Amino acid sequence: MVVLFFCLIFVLNLKPNTMCKDTNITDVIFRVDNTKDFKGTVYALFPHEVIDYRGLVSSYQHIGQHSGANYLHCINTSKPATAKQYKALKLELENIGYRLNIVSRQNKTKYYESF
Repeated sequence: MVVLFFCLIFVLNLKPNTMCKDTNITDVIFRVDNTKDFKGTVYALFPHEVIDYRGLVSSYQHIGQHSGANYLHCINTSKPATAKQYKALKLELENIGYRLNIVSRQNKTKYYESF
């Protein structure tokens, strides 16, 4: 199986960790954490990407990558990130295939539709 995988990479001239460019546009909110342990950490919230039955949304940061997040808790314990602060994280997300639409708040209709 491993040999087949590497043969396909060689024949198709693919890079092993290449992700296909997303065809959908994903809404994102960039925030800077204000809590004691993570103060200054920039992260991305995907406010319309519900990941479980509890209503957690997807999030992403440099260290830790994707995880679930309580939207209201994140908003209450952070502040909006400036373009300068989120520049590197935005580039990282785009490099792994995301097409981003930066928004400032969650649209409840889109949130409920994603359940």
